[in-house]
Amino acid sequence: MNITLGHYLTLGAVLFALSVIGIFLNRKNLIVLLMAIELMLLAVNTNFVAFSHYLGDMHGQVFVFFILTVAAAESAIGLAILVLLFRNRSSVNVDELNSLKG
Repeated sequence: MNITLGHYLTLGAVLFALSVIGIFLNRKNLIVLLMAIELMLLAVNTNFVAFSHYLGDMHGQVFVFFILTVAAAESAIGLAILVLLFRNRSSVNVDELNSLKG
């Protein structure tokens, strides 16, 4: 059995759907929200690499590196906000993010 483009696209769609469900079901915990966003980016990257391989073009794979760079910066900023929120309020509740206003 060969793994085709449809298999990769199905995997990407399932991962994307799981991340959307994770965002809508859990709007309280910031850690779970960040993980769901990262899972969403992983699903998109899977589709980019699959199409890039299927078409024989490297542009999709290069674009994945840019997405991974932005995702790493987003994770660093998100974790910094999370640590600041936990230090100030001793919880990671998203509803308390408005308390960080300067």
